[in-house]
Amino acid sequence: MARGFEIVDAKTRQYRRFNAEGRQLTVRLNPPSDASDPVSYFLASVNDLFDHALNYVGDSDMVGITIRNQVNQNDKPIGISFRRKDQLSGDVIWSFFERVSESNSRFNTLDTLVVTVHSVKMPSGFGKHAVKSMGRPLYRIAHLKKVSWR
Repeated sequence: MARGFEIVDAKTRQYRRFNAEGRQLTVRLNPPSDASDPVSYFLASVNDLFDHALNYVGDSDMVGITIRNQVNQNDKPIGISFRRKDQLSGDVIWSFFERVSESNSRFNTLDTLVVTVHSVKMPSGFGKHAVKSMGRPLYRIAHLKKVSWR
């Protein structure tokens, strides 16, 4: 199946200090064929675009997305605030599209769009294990600790 979009340019930037990565995709949505419904084609194309843009991001990583029109710089960009990738659903993305498209003077989907995806890798685990037990493992210390109830 052909994708509903064409990638014009892709840039990736690492922010090592913040354990973050920025990926900028310049894409153009392909026009629908005459036989298809334009609204359903647009929905499928944008969902396919987000699946492609978020493919490399882990489920627990924080993701922020900005979409702007490259042709008309005066329009407000569509910005989705940072949230975990598994909390980003199609409903969340479409609610932002609806709000911004109503306020913009012109938002043409067949123009070239710049999609910026910022992701922050969240650490897994509980961090560095500090040994404060004088060489004894934690399960032994748990048995030695006494709790007084007053």
